[in-house]
Amino acid sequence: MKLEVLNKERFFKVCETLKVPPIVNLEYIYELYETVMAALDQVFFQSDFAKFTPINNVIVILYLINEYLYTIKNKTGEEINNLLDDDNVFNQIASLCADKYLTNEQLNYRSQAFLSRFNPQISTLELYLNFCLRTLESFKPSNKGEELIFDMLTNAFKLSKCIITLLLNGFETEAFSTWRTLHENESILIVNLKYGNEVLKEYIKHITYALAYRGQIKSKEETDLIFQDIKKEMKEHDLKSKDMKKFIEYGYLFKIPNIELNKDFKLNFRDGVQKLANLSMYSKIYETASEIAHSSPLLLFSRRDYFFNLTIINLYETFFRLEIIFEQVYRNKKQDNNYLAIRKIYLTQLKNIKEELNNNFLKFLKPRKKE
Repeated sequence: MKLEVLNKERFFKVCETLKVPPIVNLEYIYELYETVMAALDQVFFQSDFAKFTPINNVIVILYLINEYLYTIKNKTGEEINNLLDDDNVFNQIASLCADKYLTNEQLNYRSQAFLSRFNPQISTLELYLNFCLRTLESFKPSNKGEELIFDMLTNAFKLSKCIITLLLNGFETEAFSTWRTLHENESILIVNLKYGNEVLKEYIKHITYALAYRGQIKSKEETDLIFQDIKKEMKEHDLKSKDMKKFIEYGYLFKIPNIELNKDFKLNFRDGVQKLANLSMYSKIYETASEIAHSSPLLLFSRRDYFFNLTIINLYETFFRLEIIFEQVYRNKKQDNNYLAIRKIYLTQLKNIKEELNNNFLKFLKPRKKE
């Protein structure tokens, strides 16, 4: 079976759609493309064709363009012309792209996943996440506090997409440890929204403290002044020098009125942020995710199906809480009914899916009767 090779006109149309930089010599790339396609055709002819999926011409072109750009990077015009006249360079680029396409696209390593991206459990959730992310991208924050809320929501939805990608590629434990990060993000967001502007402003200040602590403030004088403020505030709260890192990460919690350290909260996540966000019911799950993140034996000796179910259920639960926050943000920023229509259709489906996931997980956890 011969592979379909794009003619030059169609090839140029694809490049136009891809917005290929003007520096790229498209005539040269087309010659490379024909050479690579001939090589792939030879491989397909000599192998069992059924092992391969149809060639994606766009991906082949993208490999070629990026390999070309990497080859000419930091070169003068004369050096680029010399490279393009060199048959060895031409053959090398063609060989690299053919190998990369075959290995990364056709023979890419994938663990057997429990779901495909077309399954409604994944596709509906991803649709909703994409809508939320594109909508947030269009919002213009009116102040730093609002900007931070948008950034945290955006980061949470991106982490959710990351978890989906890991699950679809068969990386269940990695997806579960990423949920841990998502849960931390969500908890911080909830605390900031729950306790209002004063806490939000303090959190922003502690971001600056963290930058200084990590040596990311360019001015030494400014860094020194920040550390003076940190030490002064720590003294006010009767904290020792050993508590500096914890204060920088969680000290903004002192701005919450009528709460006391070591009575109502501690300077950590589980007894601080998570507790104040009213998410302590996830304490044990968070602990398990932390073990996975720190390469405990669970990472190596675990049931993939157990961690798949645990991750997707917790992802859904986190998403529903984040969606409520998104809905509040949307109402403040938009007047149209597009989101309400989407919410009515797809949120209902997601809740039905979540109930099904819960029921399946309960059956999974039920001990099997001995025969």
